[in-house]
Amino acid sequence: MYNRRQELILGYVKAQEKVSRKEVETYISRAFPEKNSRITILRDLELLIADGLVARTGKARGTTYHPSSRSVLLDTLDVNAYFDQDQDQRILRSESFNFDIWPHLTGLLTEAEKVELDALNQQYREGRASMTPTVLQKELERLTIEFSWKSSKIEGNTYALLDTEQLIKNHAEATGKTRAEAVMILNHKDALDFVFKSADFFKKLSPAKIEDVHRLLVRDLGVTHGIRKNLVRITGTNYRPPDNVFQIQDAMNALCALVNQTAHPIEKALIAVLMISYIQPFEDGNKRASRILGNALLLAYNCCPLSYRSVDEVEYKKGILLFYEQNNLSYFKTIFIDQFHQAITKYF
Repeated sequence: MYNRRQELILGYVKAQEKVSRKEVETYISRAFPEKNSRITILRDLELLIADGLVARTGKARGTTYHPSSRSVLLDTLDVNAYFDQDQDQRILRSESFNFDIWPHLTGLLTEAEKVELDALNQQYREGRASMTPTVLQKELERLTIEFSWKSSKIEGNTYALLDTEQLIKNHAEATGKTRAEAVMILNHKDALDFVFKSADFFKKLSPAKIEDVHRLLVRDLGVTHGIRKNLVRITGTNYRPPDNVFQIQDAMNALCALVNQTAHPIEKALIAVLMISYIQPFEDGNKRASRILGNALLLAYNCCPLSYRSVDEVEYKKGILLFYEQNNLSYFKTIFIDQFHQAITKYF
């Protein structure tokens, strides 16, 4: 994404908090004595500004550069070192929901990333358009099985992939598994079927539509429908989601407004997956709902849905927890983009 020189510039600006172009040139000349012309440095700084990681103030010789208010969202962290700390040792940016986060959730994909993802998605569109109805139906069924399996597995479901296939195709429950595990998987299948058949319905997101998907996912699992009215705790973190029903409703409205005004569909999906998980609007099934809604948004704009079949469940959870605790989405964004690559490669 960024070359080594640009990464060093970004790191230097963040470390110093406020620097001039001349100071950047002096710093970079130690690592790149032959590639640090004024024009090159200015070009690199302009790229980092365009990507929302660096801000510029002042004019002419008084111009200075400093980290943008959004840069913490996309800053690269040492994930292993962070999670080597026990839950109670980690210092959270905030232990409660950050109600000031909304203005910063823009430009999460760089222009280069958008170009790359759009080119990949064109492969999906061409591949899907070339399929006969029978072949397309089989491919959607395959993705549904693998998504239902992996999304459930992320939540602790112990069904194997082949058992999931038998359950969805033949309604044959696996021996030694609970009824609730089978229901969870079948509910995934029904929810994904719904968004496949109603793609245009999700071009504009609303809290009611999110609740529609959630209702399908938790059917017959003893989970209350609608916005929760009680506090929830999350295993593995000291982060506390909002516990006031009016604050949750406000956050849901803000989320839908942000998603609807975001132009790029893959960025829409990324925001939805992260923020539904972060808000935790329901008493259970939040991350399941977030993944379905992410796919609903992708399908609404003719983008390839994700199965998450190759994602490591622990790494997925680390990406989510980093966002909860540090409002940092860099690791989850990497996982999300990788899963989009995987979906383009493996399906359609």
